[in-house]
Amino acid sequence: MTSITLPQMSTETLPPVIELTGVTKSYDGAVQALRGVDLRIHQGELAAIVGPSGSGKSTLLNLIGTLDRATTGRVRVAGHDVGALSDARLSALRARHIGFVFQHFHLAAGRDAVDNVADGLLYAGVALKERRARARTTLESVRLGHRLNHRPHQLSGGEKQRVAIARALVGDPDLLLADEPTGALDTASGEIVMELLHELHRAGTTICVITHDNEIADSLPRRIRVRDGEIVSDTTGVRA
Repeated sequence: MTSITLPQMSTETLPPVIELTGVTKSYDGAVQALRGVDLRIHQGELAAIVGPSGSGKSTLLNLIGTLDRATTGRVRVAGHDVGALSDARLSALRARHIGFVFQHFHLAAGRDAVDNVADGLLYAGVALKERRARARTTLESVRLGHRLNHRPHQLSGGEKQRVAIARALVGDPDLLLADEPTGALDTASGEIVMELLHELHRAGTTICVITHDNEIADSLPRRIRVRDGEIVSDTTGVRA
């Protein structure tokens, strides 16, 4: 993973990685999952999107991650208008600019840590030897240099999640989206994963954590609270 050293400036002076303007999302023409959402996430931010089940945070994740399209309004990712892109170009945008980390890891059971991470470069046109070399470097950056040849069943839950984070980071994306990254972990493993996310943020990675856990949200520099399809608060500053 290539580290970025950010200049000492407010993140708001940097270009937005994610920009939503007047975004709505409805299903079957009736269910309003999002209602007129405006949101910017800037380069170098570490933010939580937090809310209870049914609040709209998962729908927001799908729109930010370009896994779904807004009903109305505009979604821009890394400067690209998502609504104006074909499905093929949208897939390319997602592969190049967004790294995903999921609650349940989604690792290939029969492949070791190196190949699981190297798979994150499958659609980037990178040769196998280079993919594996970059995977090893990225695994070392998440403190798994001693587990390169281990398969998922040989790893702890926290180690599996760090492999998943390495896979998300190996392509050096503009944005890391972490969906309930500690939800399947014990407390100690969860703390290690959150510590790693803070380290990645200090190195310049833009990270958005989607969670229902207020304790995790309160530990992050920015908290975007969602309820009934709307952003009800957007605050900065880590709470004591």
